[in-house]
Amino acid sequence: MTDRTSVIFGNEVDKKTVKQAEKSKAKYVKKYGDDSSADYKISFEKIDALDFIGAEKAVFGKENEKFADNALVVGNIRMGFGHYRISIAMASCARALGYKPYWLDLASFNATGSEMIREQNNLYSLASRISQKSKLFNKIVWEPLNSEGFKKLTYNAKDQKNSELLVPIFKNIPKDIPYIATHVWPSQGAVHAGLTNVVNAIPDNWAMALHLSEGAMHVVQTPFAYFGYKTFSGFSKKPLKGIPEDQIRQAGCFVDHELLADLKGDNERRKERVRSGKPMRILMTVGGAGAGFDMFYSMVKHLLPLVEEKKVTLFINFGDHLSVYEKLVKKLGTFPCRQFFNEYEELKKFAADIREGDAEGIVAICNDDIFKAVYSTNLLMPVSDLLVTKPSELVYYPIPKIFMRHIGGHEVYGAIFGSQMGDATPEEPDKKSINEMLDKIISDKELLPHFCDKIDELNKQGFYNGAYECVRLATGKK
Repeated sequence: MTDRTSVIFGNEVDKKTVKQAEKSKAKYVKKYGDDSSADYKISFEKIDALDFIGAEKAVFGKENEKFADNALVVGNIRMGFGHYRISIAMASCARALGYKPYWLDLASFNATGSEMIREQNNLYSLASRISQKSKLFNKIVWEPLNSEGFKKLTYNAKDQKNSELLVPIFKNIPKDIPYIATHVWPSQGAVHAGLTNVVNAIPDNWAMALHLSEGAMHVVQTPFAYFGYKTFSGFSKKPLKGIPEDQIRQAGCFVDHELLADLKGDNERRKERVRSGKPMRILMTVGGAGAGFDMFYSMVKHLLPLVEEKKVTLFINFGDHLSVYEKLVKKLGTFPCRQFFNEYEELKKFAADIREGDAEGIVAICNDDIFKAVYSTNLLMPVSDLLVTKPSELVYYPIPKIFMRHIGGHEVYGAIFGSQMGDATPEEPDKKSINEMLDKIISDKELLPHFCDKIDELNKQGFYNGAYECVRLATGKK
């Protein structure tokens, strides 16, 4: 196993940081056990919610099952919904280009490396929720960590050492299999394990050392991110060498094949609904960490009269957070809505029916199954007019967007990118500003068609083709 902790892209890491990284790895081994000699057999399970792309999930089994000859593995973890969403986009585009996608969630196994991921993810989710309740914690701890702390080269050194714990999971995965990672740990783990066709798909616009995985092809979505990783500007107080050109590509936005297949038609239907005075369909998403409730509550309360006046139709995907729905109902007192709670097939039919038909009122969606919780938003995006979301992975999706306040400083630069490209508003920092922006887009009949035309223009330029490009890079079909 190559040491990727003490030297990162030709930049030496100080001995103190290396020692801290080694202690971190040793702590997890002591806590969860040393499984470096384990022989984990890889079997497969169908993912019912993703049957349309034929994706299968890799699990530990009694015997190794053979990967298909046209296999492509998507390595991921659940951290909120974002990395799962990007993973589905990769699997979708892999299928569209003729490959069999396999789902490798490194946090899902009974293994030391998986325990390490789950522990860190739990801490991240907790801190994310605290940041929404405590302005002091957000200002002093959370914002600086997400924008500057994760940016430092020394942070990558610790992650690289911890990700060595993931190697046993890869023992029975072919070394030359095409592999796309949608989080840096699955990328680092694959590289440490000796996989040779690893693509590290980077989700953020803000360049951070957190996302470095030397030995993989780093794929970014934007010019701003490309520049950041080529220069390592701000990664240290001293000048650093950046990623060499043969290990980085700017590919475009990571978007599912299904969302691009009839994008122009989706935009035409959006514009026609505006022209004919039909209710504007607004899709709101509750993220995987369940943060941002106060702003959600304010928007829903503000939009209720417009729903009654049939100026707005409201779709809310609560993900797998039924508690958020219950909290909203309790605060509103009354919340008449059509529910799709663990009724995924019915939701699919509903989305198909309203593609050309009408939709009124409020629709609430919630699913216990993580795949269904995430993909419900994808089902509704093509038949919605406006998406309200924090500026995370959904920044890059081809639908008109209003950005809520960010959760984590790195998301700021996603909002800047989206608004500059012309398919989204700037980030709205508080409840008053976002409700005012909602009113403007609902009342000004020219704004939404403008967004739609810009999306069509970007699509012609290949702006949303990043997931296809990741597949081509992983499979050598450049």
